[in-house]
Amino acid sequence: MEFSANQISELLQGKIEGNGETSVSALSKIEEGKSGSLSFLANPKYTEYIYDTEASIVIVGNDFIAERELKHKPTLIRVEDAYGAFGKLLEMYNQVKNNKVGISNSAIISESAVIGKDVYLGENVVIGDNTTVADGVKIFPHSFIGDNASIGANTTIFAGARIYSETQIGKECVIHSGAILGADGFGFAPNSEGNYKKVPQIGNVILEDYVEIGANTCIDRATLGSTIIRKGVKLDNLIQIAHNVEIGENTVIAAQTGVAGSTKIGKNCMIGGQVGIVGHLKIADEVKIAAQSGIGNSIVKKGAIVQGSPSIPIGDYKRSYVMFRKLPSMASQIRDLENQLKELKSASN
Repeated sequence: MEFSANQISELLQGKIEGNGETSVSALSKIEEGKSGSLSFLANPKYTEYIYDTEASIVIVGNDFIAERELKHKPTLIRVEDAYGAFGKLLEMYNQVKNNKVGISNSAIISESAVIGKDVYLGENVVIGDNTTVADGVKIFPHSFIGDNASIGANTTIFAGARIYSETQIGKECVIHSGAILGADGFGFAPNSEGNYKKVPQIGNVILEDYVEIGANTCIDRATLGSTIIRKGVKLDNLIQIAHNVEIGENTVIAAQTGVAGSTKIGKNCMIGGQVGIVGHLKIADEVKIAAQSGIGNSIVKKGAIVQGSPSIPIGDYKRSYVMFRKLPSMASQIRDLENQLKELKSASN
């Protein structure tokens, strides 16, 4: 699809400098801009690239002042917030790209399933018994939706996702490829013979509205009750959320983090990559956990920032790290002192 500078400016409520009829059909980074593409300049570190970029249209802030001539004379669209404006365009582009409607002939849909309007069900999608798929849902090829599940309006489930039975997904959610929602929690009990007997996991998973789940992330069903991901939560790729965990509103978690069973994480938390959180803990609201931290105890202070394994307040961690880096030189100083003491003792004898 092609868009003119005039159309883009109208969408962004911007001001055009140059030819308003210039059209683009692609998006690009400013340092890689080609003719026919749209780019943006938001970070001052990239200002040098605007003078040589071949992009046909560049979105810039109102405060941008060219210090020399722009070599390829792109059309500029001035806006209040260049980064935010470009983000808005990316969102619109994504919506257009993924705006699929229709049901593939190879989709397998239970007779008891309820399918809404303007739905897209791709090739080899499976919809189980008594499952509800609301209006505007898009389920891409080779995805599986189990029995008694519900998918809220305008949710997108990308190719190859697996949604087990009884899972409830709210509206405007995004589930990326390979994600698995509702697999059994890791529940086993040792018996007298030293073996482990499986404890049936009969709960479910609930995702509230506006949740995004990254590729190959797994969220286990509860043993009893529900594993709950609250409104606005964003989970990165390759995350493990165990049974009966609850994650509060608008919390974000980066890749390769694992949360053990029955832990309750507050709202508006930020958790870095490769964090390990043991089970049955409580994490307060607005807590920040640095990457590769190990959380072995509850964090009860709202807004706490922790780092390390086991984690400690980040200020303490940084001071400790300074001392840790000095250990080799301190050890050398101690050896020197020991040698001096030995010499003094020998001299006194």
